[in-house]
Amino acid sequence: MRQVINMVAILALLATLTSCGESTDLPMANDDCAGAYDLEFICDLISPEDVVAIPYSNLVVVSGYQQGHNGGIHYVSTQDYSHTQVFPTANPRIRQNMETFGACPGPIDTVSEGDDFSAHGLNIKQVEEGLYWLYVVHHGLRESIEIFEIDSRYQGAVSTSSVPGFTWVGCVIAPESHSLNSVSPLPNGGFVVTVPFAPVESGEQVDISGGAVQGIVWEWNPTDGWIMIPGSESPGPNGIEASRDGEWLYVNLWASNQVMRLSRGRAPVEKTVVDLTFHPDNIRWQDDGSLLTAGHGAESLPRILECLEVLCDDMTSQVARVNPDTLEVERIINIPANEHFFTATAALQVNNEIWVGSMRGDRVARYGLP
Repeated sequence: MRQVINMVAILALLATLTSCGESTDLPMANDDCAGAYDLEFICDLISPEDVVAIPYSNLVVVSGYQQGHNGGIHYVSTQDYSHTQVFPTANPRIRQNMETFGACPGPIDTVSEGDDFSAHGLNIKQVEEGLYWLYVVHHGLRESIEIFEIDSRYQGAVSTSSVPGFTWVGCVIAPESHSLNSVSPLPNGGFVVTVPFAPVESGEQVDISGGAVQGIVWEWNPTDGWIMIPGSESPGPNGIEASRDGEWLYVNLWASNQVMRLSRGRAPVEKTVVDLTFHPDNIRWQDDGSLLTAGHGAESLPRILECLEVLCDDMTSQVARVNPDTLEVERIINIPANEHFFTATAALQVNNEIWVGSMRGDRVARYGLP
């Protein structure tokens, strides 16, 4: 049976889910952070929605997504699992890159924004050896991509601690009325972003049962600004990664349980999709050249929307490995929702573990590989 759902209602529901306060059915924080259900945990993080590794380091960057709680951006150690918040902080390092981000109106006003600061999708690009740009999908007083410099070249010189320096260097304001989700850098100095639900007229009905088009992918570059990617119209584009040469985009289609491989800069457009057993959220390149996609499974999309807020026995957290060339899919994690962890959103292989983020709760899950 096809389900036609009011997109305005969906957007309102998702906004409520990501900004609401206490709920008796949210994941429960066990005081000792002990493992359960084949998982170990890294606790005391607020809605750790996305995770990305800092190359050649023992650190992972984790975003805090839940508006109203200021989850912040954290460094997390892969050695002892300790973590420290690097943004917002009392005295953030600021150095705007005017050459690339001259149109940015300035750094985030974290004082005015307060707990409404929300860091959503993450990605990272090496600028030179030991120097990286971190791209952050930001919700708050403005909808934007915020760019931070991570400097691990001279840790003692740029920081009073042993962690790499973290400096805000610029931003790109989102197209008007668009809510961004994920970001991936491009070799031309720009990046691509997903917009899962394109703006619609109030009261408009859209079919999201699996074949409808209601989301898009945008590209930004310093020369041309914002450009819509041809052929990117798709059901709920969520996570995104670009190939190193920028010729291919790998996009999680949340609403239709699929991963899409989409050409960039080709005419005609080339597009292939592969089916999954779950609604995929973020997708991430791994050191071995594969892609890990993570998400949540249930019997239907309306059921998923219900289970994003409450613990459902039939919901699962799943992670699959995708071959970018053949689009062959291997499921590697399938964990039932439990009182400590549900709504998986991101996956990253760290040594012999898969770290899994979530848009709900206070923890990153660690799943040991066989």
